[in-house]
Amino acid sequence: MIIPAIDLIDGQVVRLKKGDFNQVTNFDADPLAQLRAYQDAGSSLLHIVDLDGAKDPDKRQLDTLTRLVANLNCPVQVGGGIRSLEEVTALLDLGVNKVVIGSLAAKHPELVAGWITELGPERITVALDLLLDDNGNAQVATHGWQQGSGKLIEEVLTPLRAGGLKHVLCTDIDRDGMLTGPNVALYQKLVSQYPEIRWQASGGIAELSDLRALKSIGIGGIIIGKALLTGRFTIEEALSCWQDDQ
Repeated sequence: MIIPAIDLIDGQVVRLKKGDFNQVTNFDADPLAQLRAYQDAGSSLLHIVDLDGAKDPDKRQLDTLTRLVANLNCPVQVGGGIRSLEEVTALLDLGVNKVVIGSLAAKHPELVAGWITELGPERITVALDLLLDDNGNAQVATHGWQQGSGKLIEEVLTPLRAGGLKHVLCTDIDRDGMLTGPNVALYQKLVSQYPEIRWQASGGIAELSDLRALKSIGIGGIIIGKALLTGRFTIEEALSCWQDDQ
């Protein structure tokens, strides 16, 4: 599926380059109006990243998230620095459909695996943000991409899969916000190795051809942020591209 995304700082729509808070682009877009446009076009899942919460959980934008979720009919997944089961359940209680857990899943996959078992695999999406070394090995980054976890993706996935993991949002950090095209080879490898996981590809989407390439390898979903906000193509064109030949 096509999953339109917005990132929020202080209630404003922004984008970062490679997760760098010093490289912020602000967009003159009302977040609710933007999400409603995606919803009304026919999107079946929306993605929101709370960058304030990612940087400091005490600054989570709960009021903004509550307002957005309450005024949308489309399912929403929300991420950004989720570090406790209490935070997960609080977001679910306010109407979020899926909670995205990143750094904690990389550092303590057994803990998050327990949450997946307890809450159900449809309520949690694990975000794995990858840094590729010179040999193509994928290391999982943490803390808003500012640190490496010291773990390869295989090490993180093993306990999570044992807990029933079903949804993974995977980002190639070097591609994120760059409009240079997605790392199709990386996603093809992951889809082949872990076919039971529904992979969401994120990072680098620039052209409709990128969507076709990812769809052709059996990707579960495609996160699209900057390409939509900058007008590289419309949400209607993206949805039509995904639905072609289905």
